[in-house]
Amino acid sequence: MCNARLRALFVSAIAAGLLVFSAQTAAAGSSLIYVTNSGGDNIHVVDPRTHKVVSMINGIEAAHGVAFSPDGTRVYASNEADHTVDVFEQKTGKLLKKVVLSGRPNNIAVAKDGRIVVAIAQEPGALDIIDPVKLERKVSILTNGRLHNTYVTPDSRYAIMGSTRTDIFTVIDLQKEEIVWELNLGKGVRPMTMETNPDGSTKRVFVQLSDLNGFGIIDFATRKMVGKIELPTTPGIDVIHHRLTSPSHGMGVQPDNKVLWVTSILANAVVAYSLPDLKVIGQVSLPLIKVAGRTPMAAVPNWVTFTPDSRQIYVSNAAHNSVSAIDTQKMQEIAVIGVGQAPKRIGTLAID
Repeated sequence: MCNARLRALFVSAIAAGLLVFSAQTAAAGSSLIYVTNSGGDNIHVVDPRTHKVVSMINGIEAAHGVAFSPDGTRVYASNEADHTVDVFEQKTGKLLKKVVLSGRPNNIAVAKDGRIVVAIAQEPGALDIIDPVKLERKVSILTNGRLHNTYVTPDSRYAIMGSTRTDIFTVIDLQKEEIVWELNLGKGVRPMTMETNPDGSTKRVFVQLSDLNGFGIIDFATRKMVGKIELPTTPGIDVIHHRLTSPSHGMGVQPDNKVLWVTSILANAVVAYSLPDLKVIGQVSLPLIKVAGRTPMAAVPNWVTFTPDSRQIYVSNAAHNSVSAIDTQKMQEIAVIGVGQAPKRIGTLAID
């Protein structure tokens, strides 16, 4: 995106009164980091070049997932309060439409052809698919249990998803828009990420599970779970009790497909594993919550996202109301950015 376009974005947004900007707003380089604040009513936008919040989208209650149209002109956010996907113009932050869903949404993802897939976290469970031209729900595919998350494979052939209630991992063929296989993982299915083959097809799915401080490994070709890895813990850190059912809740593979990063609430850290051998190559501690007379508490690290060049990873700290920026080569935290209430899902918008 050229500087002129960015300046137009800021001027239009201010005129419309839909975005709130810091005094130090600047061109955002090659990407922007969007942070949904699940306990609030806004989305913060961070410039990864300056590590500053450069804008906010306001007026979306209980924002959950965030994703973008393939051309970068639209921002999609799942709205738990209204049971909609809210569509915003990226340049101005203007609300274009609220797409009504079949139930309360959780996470969302976008295929290369622009279709938006939405995990419905309400019984009986479904994957809603939204037509990107009409901005209407095209179909609802019933699943085995209400869904926690959904993702689109890098080649856009499949949508994958899981249920925390039935322990079922589900794969949907996006051309046929139907379930092609399922796998019972024995525990609730939580955040996931994918490793690709050289041709861009899906090689392995790494999946976090209820009650596991770690992740399982699914071989996509054989449709089997082939192993589990446990994360380290850090003594002397307190954790909010109800988070113990999901001690590890956020993971991602770098865009260069070389490193897997996994958050651990128990360690209050994010751990890096080399690919494909899954050897620990680093661990970065995250901010602590310090209260007089109490053991330091974990920031409850959640979701992760990367800059397109794989040089930075961003981690949402749900209990700390912040996002940590980490240099992936030095494996050091380089900034802690204050955002809204209970940030969880985050995503990267690449800008041409």
